Amino acid sequence: MNLKVNQLNKLFFPDIVYRFPENEKNIYLTFDDGPTPGITSQVLAFLLEYNVKATFFCRGDKVKQHPHLYKKITEGGHITGNHGYSHLHGWYTPFEIYLNDCKKASEVIKNQIFRPPYGKLTPKQYQSLKSDFSIYLWSALSWDFHPWVSPKMCLWYSLKYLLPGNIIVFHDTSKASSKLLYTLPRFIEAGISKGYQFSSLPVNIKNDREDTAVCEDS
Repeated sequence: MNLKVNQLNKLFFPDIVYRFPENEKNIYLTFDDGPTPGITSQVLAFLLEYNVKATFFCRGDKVKQHPHLYKKITEGGHITGNHGYSHLHGWYTPFEIYLNDCKKASEVIKNQIFRPPYGKLTPKQYQSLKSDFSIYLWSALSWDFHPWVSPKMCLWYSLKYLLPGNIIVFHDTSKASSKLLYTLPRFIEAGISKGYQFSSLPVNIKNDREDTAVCEDS
C-alpha cells in the first residue's frame, strides 16, 4: 500500500493494528472466512504438527453451521475473532445493518477482536466498533484467494513477508484451499528454520497499543 494510503489510514483509523514492532521474531498467522469442512481441520493438523498457534477470524454464519469445527479451533489453543456474521462489505452496507451483523456474530464468537471483511470500514463504523473490539488488519496478504495466483506464487509472496512482527492472512476456504495447503507447511518450516515464533494475536490491546505500519494491500 502506498504512502498516501498509509497516512490516510493512520489519520482516519489510528487504533487499527497492521503489524507489531520488529524487536521480537514473532509472526502472526491469521485465517479468514472459515470454518470450512475439509479445510479448517487440515489447517489445524498442520498447526498441531508444527506446534504453532494462530488466529482464526471466523464468519458467524459458518460458525453456526459448523460448531464442531469452531470447537476444534478453540480446543487447539487458537484464538478466534469476529469477521462479521455474513461477510458484509463495510463501504457498501448501511451503518445499522453492518453493526447488527457484527453483533450477531458476537453471539457465537465471544472474543473481542474484529477484522472487517475485505479490510473495509467507514469512519463511522470504525468509531462505533473500536470501543468494543481490538481491530486488526494485516501486514501482507498471501493472495491464496486469487484465481490467478498459483500455489508456488502464493508461497513466494508469503515468504517475501516473513519479517518480524508481520500479520499474515490466509483463508481457510475451498476457493483458497489448493494454495493454502501447499503454502502453509512450507511457510511455517521456513519461519521455524529462521528462528521465528508463531503467535496468536493479543485479544485485548486497547490499553497497550503500538504505532504500527499499514497493511500491504486490501
